[in-house]
Amino acid sequence: MNVLKPPYEIKEISKHMYELGVKTFPIVSVTGVIIGVVLTLQSLPIMIKFGAEAFLPYMVTLSVIRELGPVLTALIFAGRVSSGIGAELGSMRVTEQIDAMEVSAIDPFRFLVVTRVIATTMILPLLTVYVDFLAIGGGFFASYISMNTTYDLYMSQVVEVVKFGDIIPGIGKTIVFGFIVGITGSFLGYTADKGTEGVGKASTTSVVYSSLLILIFDMILVQVALWLWPVN
Repeated sequence: MNVLKPPYEIKEISKHMYELGVKTFPIVSVTGVIIGVVLTLQSLPIMIKFGAEAFLPYMVTLSVIRELGPVLTALIFAGRVSSGIGAELGSMRVTEQIDAMEVSAIDPFRFLVVTRVIATTMILPLLTVYVDFLAIGGGFFASYISMNTTYDLYMSQVVEVVKFGDIIPGIGKTIVFGFIVGITGSFLGYTADKGTEGVGKASTTSVVYSSLLILIFDMILVQVALWLWPVN
């Protein structure tokens, strides 16, 4: 447990938060808008059929905040970040840079793994909040184009429907997802086999395992959230 004790590598953590998180903004920005637009356009005909189109903002907002925003952001994050971590640490293992750090009395696990795990755990919730806002905005845009819904009406319904019990589960699960992405990519890269094949395997399996674990833990956390904050 010494790796969790101070002093922390604040500079390294900040660098990884930028490299792993901020550079992911363009792709998650596009994803966020598309989530809102597609969800609205797909749901609108069904809701019109049942005369429930007035409740479209409620449905889109809750779907995004509770499930689609956190999960899709985490999967995109895993695809970009986990593979990068696995490949980077795998290359360092193959080229014996990690061995050199051990000889130099530097704890490579603390410096290379812990800093990345902390960075991914911290940055993913922020990315998810950003995506949620964009998805809601995309939903409004599609609703405005389709039904001429005014901004004030749409946003008043968004504010009305969002409760504390909707926000906390969505953000809380992204903390778990961020940890999964960081620890999976770091572990597989840190323990990669020698040779270029080991690096490629670490990169590929990082994405696969991260994505699978995200979906498994999402299923578990959804049940926990519904137990703690039941939908009224």
